[in-house]
Amino acid sequence: MLQSMTGYGKADVRLAGKKIHVEIKSLNSKSLDLSTRIAPLFRDREMEIRQYIAAQLERGKVDFNLWVERDAAAPSSPINADAVATYKAQLESISAAQGITLEGKDLWSILVRLPDTTLTPSVEEVTEEEWNAVREGVKQAVAALVEFRQQEGRALFDKFTEKVDNIERLMHEIEPFEKERVERIRRRLEERLAELKGVDYDRNRLEQELIYYIEKLDISEEKQRLANHLNYFRETMRQGKGQGKKLGFIAQEMGREINTTGSKSNQAEMQNIVVRMKDELEQIKEQVLNVM
Repeated sequence: MLQSMTGYGKADVRLAGKKIHVEIKSLNSKSLDLSTRIAPLFRDREMEIRQYIAAQLERGKVDFNLWVERDAAAPSSPINADAVATYKAQLESISAAQGITLEGKDLWSILVRLPDTTLTPSVEEVTEEEWNAVREGVKQAVAALVEFRQQEGRALFDKFTEKVDNIERLMHEIEPFEKERVERIRRRLEERLAELKGVDYDRNRLEQELIYYIEKLDISEEKQRLANHLNYFRETMRQGKGQGKKLGFIAQEMGREINTTGSKSNQAEMQNIVVRMKDELEQIKEQVLNVM
């Protein structure tokens, strides 16, 4: 079944004192264009994450985001009580010596802005158990995106089937006008020749010229090739994911046959049908860009 390149997936992982959020989304692209934003805590695992995403998604403009939300109760940078006490004593001593009153002053807001009043926490390391949990979250988010792509792919399959069937139906609608066209061309030529009074002409030569003219306007080959392209398009859709570029090439060939049919259709009814075929094909071309 087809897969779209459009998708979205998300997963959340709870660890001690924090919550890990994983979000991934993709749009259409000719190749894999992967952009990542990863929390510093897991930055050293970026290459592993990239390799996994590339293997699963293959194509698309992909945005991956992994960030950490810490629990409100989790301790942040601890206050350096010794440094605060020392600064407070110094401020009081200097104020007394200089005759500066501290009454009405927000002493605490002054102290916390001074250097070394908070302790730098030790560098946090990720255990293998924690990383396994985060890795599973990445897999869940990617799996959700793939499921989204498959759902979109099923919708595209139905849409393409409808449009291809419409083109095939319109192709058959041209046939009655082809037969009428031959008689119209014959009548038109004979009427023009009849207007030339006193001019004699070779009817055998007229028949030869008429056959030559009709052969130049014949669209039997174009119809046959278009029918083959329509069937090939259907077969390719059933081959599964990774057929987007191939479907695009087939659509181009379908357009070539439809355009040639239009250039040979010197009858208003046939040209109107060709315009409708082009409209159906244009909708296929727009959507095929989103097929992986």
